[in-house]
Amino acid sequence: MLSLSRALARGAARAAPEIGFVRAAATSAATPAAAAKPVVEKEFLVYRWNPDDGEAPKYQTYKVDINSCGPMMLDVLLKIKDDHDSSLSLRRSCREGICGSCAMNIDGKNGLACLTKVERDPSAVTRVAPLPHMFVIRDLVVDMANFYAQYKSIKPFLLKPKPADGLEHRQTKEDRAKLDGLYECILCACCSTSCPSYWWNSDKYLGPAVLLQAYRWVIDSRDEATTQRLADLDDQFKLYRCKTIMNCATVCPKGLNPGKAIAKIKQSVAAGRAF
Repeated sequence: MLSLSRALARGAARAAPEIGFVRAAATSAATPAAAAKPVVEKEFLVYRWNPDDGEAPKYQTYKVDINSCGPMMLDVLLKIKDDHDSSLSLRRSCREGICGSCAMNIDGKNGLACLTKVERDPSAVTRVAPLPHMFVIRDLVVDMANFYAQYKSIKPFLLKPKPADGLEHRQTKEDRAKLDGLYECILCACCSTSCPSYWWNSDKYLGPAVLLQAYRWVIDSRDEATTQRLADLDDQFKLYRCKTIMNCATVCPKGLNPGKAIAKIKQSVAAGRAF
């Protein structure tokens, strides 16, 4: 056994330089290829507004080599911030379509910058703006206070008449499956800010995102306040401003359908039970 171990060790020692040589050769071969990428300059119009300088909002032009950054719009915006204009303000965090921070309007459609691919045609100008019909704090950063206040108003947690006894709230597989297509919402507000009804009534209408989340708790078998929740939602502005335009389902970066959830709430209100 000892001699076998020594033989294996000697073999590994001989192979190590060869492996290192192969890796070095691959690295040296890849470097010139990366450096040889042609410069592809593309024009981006980015919404700019600083409340402190007294100037009117405007679109500022930036020309970016899209071969020198990643393939997503967030990569371009960070390239602009790093190399062109450090004063550009935007929200971003996870870069994986999970946090919802980088929601904005790109070429007229709401989406997450981290999931939106750059249009590779250098002759096509890409326009980037904040989420529409929201108060702008600065550049691409909007005020989400009203949106979050509406989310808080639906009480997004299990409501139980008795205090928790430390045991699990059990649920069947069938009841758990009813939450699919609802719990995945990341509250990016892409859907709500693409809804014309929300544009005109955002002070009263809860909007697609919040109503989707409201239905998530209405349909949850572990919750014991369904009647109260439906009564709170039964309002001509909170709920019935939805006209099934379905912009919400078109732009949702998670592929959810808030319009369907809103229709289910309306059915539940009419039936007096979770539908």
